[in-house]
Amino acid sequence: MKNIAVHLAEGFEEIEAIAIIDVLRRAGLKVTVVSVTGSLQITGSHQIGVMADELFENVEYSSFDMIVLPGGMPGAENLNQHQGLKKQIESFNTQGKLLGAICAAPLVFGQMGILEGKKATCFPGFEKFLKGAQISGEATEVAGNIVTGKGAGVAVHFALKIVEMIKGPAVANDLSKRMIVS
Repeated sequence: MKNIAVHLAEGFEEIEAIAIIDVLRRAGLKVTVVSVTGSLQITGSHQIGVMADELFENVEYSSFDMIVLPGGMPGAENLNQHQGLKKQIESFNTQGKLLGAICAAPLVFGQMGILEGKKATCFPGFEKFLKGAQISGEATEVAGNIVTGKGAGVAVHFALKIVEMIKGPAVANDLSKRMIVS
């Protein structure tokens, strides 16, 4: 079973985080919600509290197959300031492991330079942070081992794209039909 680490920081976008976690778990993937705040309790950008499964400092990243970053502000910027997380992202990218970011969170990958020369998408207005990326403006974009999404309104589609990347299009299509996603 593939293991996915969804990272949350104070000010995360609740729709993105919960939709991604929910869809991936419905697909039978193991999802661990990781707090980068030092506390298991994290508050989203709309004052909704969520309890993480693990603290960043207690996670053994070698057991994970993918890192996912929900957006939201100031959540994406808080993720971007976490040097330990960025070290793990760099390691995953070097190994060709999967990386995903939606909304404002692709700025983390962009600031690190790992989107250079790759197609990517993000929340409108954050394109300037995606250093060297080819901005597509699509709802979701896959470039090798990296998937990016535009924003909260496409969070389910973004999560289904991750399911497709890991489990194949048949599983993603079946799940999409069961969830009545158009």
